[in-house]
Amino acid sequence: MIIGTGVDLAGIDRTMLAVDGPRGHRFCERVFSPAEIAYCESRGRVRGHSYAARFAAKEAVMKALGVGWGKDAGWQDIEVFRLETGQPDVRLRGAAAVTAERRGITAIHLSLSHGEGIAMAFAVAEAVPAAS
Repeated sequence: MIIGTGVDLAGIDRTMLAVDGPRGHRFCERVFSPAEIAYCESRGRVRGHSYAARFAAKEAVMKALGVGWGKDAGWQDIEVFRLETGQPDVRLRGAAAVTAERRGITAIHLSLSHGEGIAMAFAVAEAVPAAS
């Protein structure tokens, strides 16, 4: 059963202004996990696409959880990674994991895309109904 959906867009140039700006190191440490930063930095000239897609994914997941950034989900509570197949996936911890458990969410499905100047993420929060 679908509990919530979320979609978000992130401008690649705007995201890179934050990443490469004078407070970029602080921004990255606040928003992205070390593994996310390592992945994005490994992407070379398209690293902006990866940063923007992960930023959009975090926002989309919060929307699918039915909350905004704050006490119920923080940036570091949501980590985007890739499965061996290349498919994006999400790992929840901290407040986001508590929020998901409270809402009965057992899985989050994530899709990412990026192109000319913009990245998009779509998240679906799912709960498996209890057996009767």
